Amino acid sequence: VERERDTWQRPDEILEQLDLQPGQTVVDLGSGAGYFALKIAARVAPDGRVLAVDVRRQSLAFLWIRARQGGHANLTVIRGDEHNPKLPAGPIDSVLIANTYHELTAPDPVLKILFASMRSGATLVVVDRGPRPAELHSEATARHELTAAAATEEIMRHGFRMVSSDERFIDRAADEDIWWLTVFRKP
Repeated sequence: VERERDTWQRPDEILEQLDLQPGQTVVDLGSGAGYFALKIAARVAPDGRVLAVDVRRQSLAFLWIRARQGGHANLTVIRGDEHNPKLPAGPIDSVLIANTYHELTAPDPVLKILFASMRSGATLVVVDRGPRPAELHSEATARHELTAAAATEEIMRHGFRMVSSDERFIDRAADEDIWWLTVFRKP
């Protein structure tokens, strides 16, 4: 499944936006089974660390096993909740939220905690999917049809500055949605 995902998700281009360096602390918020977290762990090794946050125990257990089997001792799994990612103390260098932002039922407290945890100049990259412009309708406010513009407005209210945005980052004819990618920086 992940090899197939590598063919369309453009993971290297997404990780490039994080400007990963060895020794950094990076959060993968909504890590699931670790598609991005494991890739990040390899890039920030040996002294960096990845904080893989998710609300699902089963996904985190699977990720923990994968990390140990792959020799990624620098990856820590954290079971957050809908209001709090439960990050440990210490400055965060970058945060990735991939295919998860639309799932946040309470984005305001999560964004507030992320902002407070990140060092000045830290990067936040959000990759998610939204409806095709022709499919926007009055019910498009549903979280699963979140547009890049709506997410950007929400995120910027918390003090982040937008660096760049690509509202058609992934546009596959086979998908009902278009994936967007937006990069933010903490001032």
